[in-house]
Amino acid sequence: MGLEAVVNEIREKGRKEVEAIRAETRAEVEEILKEAQARAAEIKLSAKEEADRAATHIINQEVSAANLVVKRQVLNAQKTLLDQVYSASLAAIGDLPAEFQEKALTDLLKRAAKVIKKGVVHANERDIPLVEDTISRLKTLSGYTVGDPVDIPGGIIVESSDGELQLDYSYGTFLDEIWESSLKDASDILFA
Repeated sequence: MGLEAVVNEIREKGRKEVEAIRAETRAEVEEILKEAQARAAEIKLSAKEEADRAATHIINQEVSAANLVVKRQVLNAQKTLLDQVYSASLAAIGDLPAEFQEKALTDLLKRAAKVIKKGVVHANERDIPLVEDTISRLKTLSGYTVGDPVDIPGGIIVESSDGELQLDYSYGTFLDEIWESSLKDASDILFA
């Protein structure tokens, strides 16, 4: 065997080893690429799931915030409406006919006389003549005098002569008491 044959044999052997190494390297590269692709798919899936969770969380927060804003606006509108009903009620009480006002003031004065025997009666400007007339007509009210007009929608405020006791029988006070005790019922009726 000549030198050329030995060289060819070594070359052939080297070429086979190179091909084997290349094939082995290609297999390793393909395995590494497969693993990288699988890992990338896992990362992508995990990121998508995390993004979906985050988006759902943000949407839920926004929906809750929007619901709170709407509820606040509804409550504000209801409060405005209730305030309007209160004001209208107070105005309607003050605008009742003179016969009603006379009877109501007489009853309130009699009621006050049971608690305060002598005192000063205050009423609004419109009702002062009715109060004066009622005090002059009824002997049980002889201990009363008429005081300065006060800014109330109707009713009376009676102050004892010594100034230690005051009865507030104004329509506004009565309406406030009724309003406080019946606000939930009124709200249920109006906004049910």
